[in-house]
Amino acid sequence: MYHVSDSNARAFVEQVLVGNGVPKHNAIIVARCLVEADLRGVDTHGMNRIPSYMARIREGVLDAQASPTIRRISPAVAQVDGHNGFGFLAAHVGMAAAVDMAKNIGIGMVSVKHSNHFGMSAWVVQQALDAGMMSLVFTNSSPALPVWGGKSKLMGVSPIAAGAPAGKSGRPFIVDMAPSVAARGKIYKALRRGDKIPGEWALDKDGHRTDNPAKALEGVMLPMGGPKGSAIAIMMDVFSGVFSGSAFAGHVTNPYDPSKPADVGHFLVAIKPDLFMIIEEFKKRMDYLYQRVVGSNKMSGVDRIYFPGEIEDLNKEKRLRDGIPLVEAEIRALNEEAKRARVAALVATPLPVKTHL
Repeated sequence: MYHVSDSNARAFVEQVLVGNGVPKHNAIIVARCLVEADLRGVDTHGMNRIPSYMARIREGVLDAQASPTIRRISPAVAQVDGHNGFGFLAAHVGMAAAVDMAKNIGIGMVSVKHSNHFGMSAWVVQQALDAGMMSLVFTNSSPALPVWGGKSKLMGVSPIAAGAPAGKSGRPFIVDMAPSVAARGKIYKALRRGDKIPGEWALDKDGHRTDNPAKALEGVMLPMGGPKGSAIAIMMDVFSGVFSGSAFAGHVTNPYDPSKPADVGHFLVAIKPDLFMIIEEFKKRMDYLYQRVVGSNKMSGVDRIYFPGEIEDLNKEKRLRDGIPLVEAEIRALNEEAKRARVAALVATPLPVKTHL
């Protein structure tokens, strides 16, 4: 294992992006979003995505130079066209517009079309939190799991995310979850690292449970809670794909498929938390909720109860201090991209080997 500081990681990602034709101001946004995922422990959606993104640029199915445009529909509604650029950029512009509208009239809603994968949804939620806003963040994605009762890939493992500002506890509410038992990125991570996966995550192409990540990627993910997870995946397609005018019903292109643009859709909402009470009262109520959750009576074997998003916040605190962990194969893949872009290699420090007396 190696570790990389967050500043080195951001600088590295920025220069690889710029070396592949991404304008500097856009590269800064993408790099910040990717490294934020690494800091929060969501390694499946961090800088390890760079090789697949750069491959799509080289294959001509992701426009490195594209910047999103926005069209205001009403005082509370806008639409962003991602123009087949990075999803991070389209979502960033969309949430900024939603926040701006919410500041003025209490709520802002933005539909995003013709976008791409935007990594970890929690960074979009955090953008709203930084502006003092509650939020909802939806996206659709390429087929990976069957609808309940089916056996073929149709719906994406499209995350649903939401957030609300913290009170005195300092821990905001952040939920970011896929409708599958596990995020598909965790299977790609296991494949990269040569690990097995839990047998309840996926089926192989013949419909059998598997702990082999390669076979799982040939098959289907399993929805969490059976029909409940399936319904959430369909809901993401309704609000993100059908509503926006982007691809839907199984037609979003896989980010590892070089045949055509992904055409992903997103749906973003920002809400002022003091619409129905003064902000101090809202935060007081959030504090009470936090204390009730983390102070709940624990089941056998549980040492601590966490508020949604708290574990990721703790990961970030640790990784800001100790660095982002990577394995050698991941560093090698990233430095292959640095070589292609003719930029400096990623600076990584080996973790000390533990000895046992």
